[in-house]
Amino acid sequence: MQRPNEEKIMRGLGWFSIGLGVAEIVAPRSLAKLIGLRGNYDGLLRAVGAREIASGIGILTQRPYAPSNAFWMWSRVGGDAMDLALLGAASRSRKSDRGRIAMATAAVAGVTALDAVCSQRLTRRNGARGNGAIRVAQSVTINRSPEELYRFWRNFQNLPRFMKHLESVRETSDRRSSHWVAKARAGAKIEWGAEITEDRPNELIAWRSLEGSDIDCVGSVRFERAPGGRGTIVKVEMRYSPPAGRLGAIAAKFLGEGPGWRIKDDLRRFKQMMEVGEIITTEGQPAGRASSTSWRYDRAA
Repeated sequence: MQRPNEEKIMRGLGWFSIGLGVAEIVAPRSLAKLIGLRGNYDGLLRAVGAREIASGIGILTQRPYAPSNAFWMWSRVGGDAMDLALLGAASRSRKSDRGRIAMATAAVAGVTALDAVCSQRLTRRNGARGNGAIRVAQSVTINRSPEELYRFWRNFQNLPRFMKHLESVRETSDRRSSHWVAKARAGAKIEWGAEITEDRPNELIAWRSLEGSDIDCVGSVRFERAPGGRGTIVKVEMRYSPPAGRLGAIAAKFLGEGPGWRIKDDLRRFKQMMEVGEIITTEGQPAGRASSTSWRYDRAA
C-alpha cells in the first residue's frame, strides 16, 4: 500500500469475494463452525455468499480505469458493514464461540479497512468525477513500434517538445512522481504534481494528480499495435477539473480552450516528431497559419 495500484488491489478483492462466496454457498456449516457460529445459519450464509459472488463478478467484469469501478468497491464496503453487524449479533448468542467470532470480526474489519481505502482512492482517481468534469479521449496511428513510442513518452521531459501548452515536466528521483507546469492565458501558469498509478512497458502509462495540485486530473496513454503492421495506435484519455476560486478561474480558461482539439493537435505533433523527426510548421512565414503543419500533412492526417 506504500505505492498502491488500486486496479490490482480491486481485482484481488474481486477474486477474494468470489472465493469467499463459493465457500459460503458450498460449505456453509463448515464455515459457520470455523468462525464460531452455532446453530442453523445455512440459509443466511448462502445469501451472503451470493452477494459476495455478485460483487466479485461486478468488480472483475469492469474495464480498467472505468468510473464504475468505485461503485463496485463501495458495494463491498456496504457488504462488509452487513457482515460486521451479523457477527455482532451472533456474538450475543450463548451458543456461539465468542473467541472465534472475535477473530472473525477482526479479520472482516481488516478487509473492510482495505475495501474502504481502495474505494476512496478509486473515487478520488475518478477525480475529475463531477458533472462539470472535462473528459477527453483522442487517438492517432503512428508508423513506429509501441516500444519506441512508449520509451519516448515515458521520459516525461520529452512531452513539452510536442505539447504546445506544456512548459516543463520535472521527474523525481524515483521516476514515479513528477511536477508539471503549463502555460495559460496572459502569462499565467498552472502547476500540478502527478504520480504514476500504472506502468506497463510498451503498453500503458496511467497517472493522477497529487493532492493540493492546481488541477484535479487522471489520465492514461495506451500503445496498441495497429493491425496489418501499420505501426501503433496511441490512445489518450483524460478527465480533469479545476479548483474553485481565482486560481480555478484561470485553470478553467486554460482547460476550456477546446481540450479535445488541443490533445488532438498534440498527438498530431507527436506523430510528426516520431515519423519525420521534427514538427513541421509555417509559423512566422508570410503565408503561415497560427498553429500548424503543411496543408499536405494536414490532409493526410
